[in-house]
Amino acid sequence: MPSFNGENIFFSSTLIFSILFLCPIIALFIISANNSDGIWGHLLETVLFKYVYNTVFLMVGVIILSLFISIIPAWLVSNYDFKFSKFFDWILVLPIACPAYLVAYAYTDFLEYAGPFQKFVRFLFNYNSSDEYFFPEIRSLWGAIFVMSFVLYPYIYVLARTAFRKAPLSLYETSRLYNKSTFFSVGLPLARPAIFAGLALVCMEVVSDFGTVEYFSLETLTLGIFNVWIGMNSITSAAQLSIITFIFVISLLLIEIRSRAASKFHDTSRSKTYVTLKKLSSRKSILCILICLFPPLVGFVIPVLILISNSLYAFDYEPVNEFIKPFFNSVLISFLSAAFVVLFSFLIVSYSNETKSKFVKTLAGISSTGYAFPGTMLAIGVVIFIGFLDNLINSIDKFIFIIPNNLYFGGTFFVLLFAYIVRFQAIGFGSLSSGFQKIPQNLFSASRCLGKTFLGTTIKVTFPFLLPFLIAGGLLVFVDVMKELPMTLLLRPFNFETLATQTYQYAHSELMAEASIPALMIVSSGLIPVFFMNKLLRDI
Repeated sequence: MPSFNGENIFFSSTLIFSILFLCPIIALFIISANNSDGIWGHLLETVLFKYVYNTVFLMVGVIILSLFISIIPAWLVSNYDFKFSKFFDWILVLPIACPAYLVAYAYTDFLEYAGPFQKFVRFLFNYNSSDEYFFPEIRSLWGAIFVMSFVLYPYIYVLARTAFRKAPLSLYETSRLYNKSTFFSVGLPLARPAIFAGLALVCMEVVSDFGTVEYFSLETLTLGIFNVWIGMNSITSAAQLSIITFIFVISLLLIEIRSRAASKFHDTSRSKTYVTLKKLSSRKSILCILICLFPPLVGFVIPVLILISNSLYAFDYEPVNEFIKPFFNSVLISFLSAAFVVLFSFLIVSYSNETKSKFVKTLAGISSTGYAFPGTMLAIGVVIFIGFLDNLINSIDKFIFIIPNNLYFGGTFFVLLFAYIVRFQAIGFGSLSSGFQKIPQNLFSASRCLGKTFLGTTIKVTFPFLLPFLIAGGLLVFVDVMKELPMTLLLRPFNFETLATQTYQYAHSELMAEASIPALMIVSSGLIPVFFMNKLLRDI
């Protein structure tokens, strides 16, 4: 048993927080076992097949397109030296700073019938109505695939680029000796685990997306959860639909893990010399520039220019102070969420890795699975758990006098903060876990030999080494909370607006000029974390 010292505090904190973060997930499974009063049968007969079909079709489409626009640029910047290659290496990750629903708002406003692009087409060819020409509808399944692919491809690009760069030079030289393609014979097989990891993230983002599919009126599983809960007033049916979605996501992850379990690659050379960049001619450089420019141009530059153009007219209709309060609300909730996530992750990761306890490691890992749940789905678990907690508190407040009468957490700021922590705990946990693996283990042994306690070792050794990963994880959580939409819509207190909900409200009312101001604020907040993480990954 741990003694009453820093180790005891870390043990208690790890146990309490891990169980607390698990409670909404457990509550979701418990409530799903209840009777749905016939609503589930109605869903089976009517819209469930459409939910599953649209979700699968959307996911497959995004996978194919995002693979195509991410792997080729990743290979080019990792293996060739051409004009502006370092510049493109940076801007290729920029679309990840734009939430998919903001890009959807921008392109819809630009490409719809009343938008400037179709107006220009009608003027150019002297068309008088839409019957005289064909133009694809942006608010469609294909439109959603287009938008999400160009926003989510950086998840694959960043991991594939790192894998391509870390490939041993000896394996490339061997492929050339046998006249084999270095890309198909070496680069792609070696990068396969990284690419599949990126695809898993893309799939989870697609399944979790609410803003884009809701704006495009696409009936997916995530939107179905929202409709069943709010529209049909059945939290049990929504929980049951959430479990289906969760099984869907977990199945994808298990397939990915199993598909690469037997794939192992070893470099037997003595020196680990990595790939050197090959200089390209001017003609080939132009082709590489065009290939690398296309994804960030479509996924970041054009949408941001559209938002900037729209925002120039916004202040003619809305005063500046309309955007100040949502901005401060967003910064406050994002900062607090990031701070608590990195704090809890640091406690959990430090203790679980220092003690080597399998039980603690397993519990910590399971408690950090909230990111695998769509926002609407996790919100249900939070509502159920907080409702149970409120009932429990008010049933025992007569016996425990320090608890105020009629104390309720439901519908408060603290519920929203708790939901964010549960959802994004995985980001902090993953960032710090990867950072912990880079700390030489002999430093811990040396610290203990010098008489340092567990707490002293944590302060003197663990914390300084993990500080960059603490900052990185905190920044990622900050920007994710800034753009989080469905959980905020469902759990926010009365009269509490964030930049994401304000953008949603304006866009829903077709006030695209007004929606552009908070949208640009969200994008701007995501740029610093993107640059920081890109530099961190390049230096690994």
